[in-house]
Amino acid sequence: MGKEISHSSGPLLLGVMGDPIAHSKSPVMHEAALRAVSLPGSYVPLHVKPDRLAQAVEGVRALGFRGVNVTVPHKVSVMDLLDELDEGARLIGAVNTIVNHNGVLTGYNTDGIGYVRSLKEEAVPDLKGKTILVLGAGGAARGIIYALLQESPAQIIVANRTPDKAKQLAEEWSGLGHLTGCGNDDIAAAVKNADVLINTTSVGMHPAVSEIPINPEWIPEGIVVSDLIYNPLQTELLRQGEIKGCRTHGGLGMFIYQGAYAFEYWTGCEAPVGVMREAVLRSLQGIL
Repeated sequence: MGKEISHSSGPLLLGVMGDPIAHSKSPVMHEAALRAVSLPGSYVPLHVKPDRLAQAVEGVRALGFRGVNVTVPHKVSVMDLLDELDEGARLIGAVNTIVNHNGVLTGYNTDGIGYVRSLKEEAVPDLKGKTILVLGAGGAARGIIYALLQESPAQIIVANRTPDKAKQLAEEWSGLGHLTGCGNDDIAAAVKNADVLINTTSVGMHPAVSEIPINPEWIPEGIVVSDLIYNPLQTELLRQGEIKGCRTHGGLGMFIYQGAYAFEYWTGCEAPVGVMREAVLRSLQGIL
């Protein structure tokens, strides 16, 4: 994965940059992973305000951090501060993982590949030939759609509150697969032919847990319904999907696997996925 890993024998310095950051479950997950593979090191939350991002990135280099995750609101703005970008991150237009390779900082995006790995493992082993409806066209959607296009689906329909944004994305990546964009008014018609429905918006996230991004009456019986949100573990969308006999897939797996890929980039070790999942679940149960 990426460059061959070589790190000093000293403890690994890892972290996550964001604003806010106190709510992040990444430290709990990665600390558990480091212990599980007996690697000395620490993973710390780094509260970085937007006007200090450039200094923070230089700090990663100066302090010898092996790598950091990047979360809201820095995933796009951090790109200009790095030495190299992975091809996927460049096309997606967002970075969530930085690897420090002997002072050279490379940006990756593990959100999309983490999501698809989780979706295939938990709900749809083979996405080839499937029709997929994606709700939302923001940064999270871009990462996921890019990764989904690598799986040869028959069609991906992107529905967004602002139709032009969805159509623009479809046009931009028209060479990567069969992609179309539409507005939320077209969801009722589009979902009828969908094998997989994916919510990439924040509608239904804690604390607004009763909200749902689509009229539940429109959800076809027996399809796969997936939600990126992992707090709550079962969103209203997933609950309604279950009522319709759908196979449901929550966002916890994506969170675990985006972290697993990052961990593998930094350490060269296979990520202890089971341990990581257990640590996040324990932490979530403590706050819910």
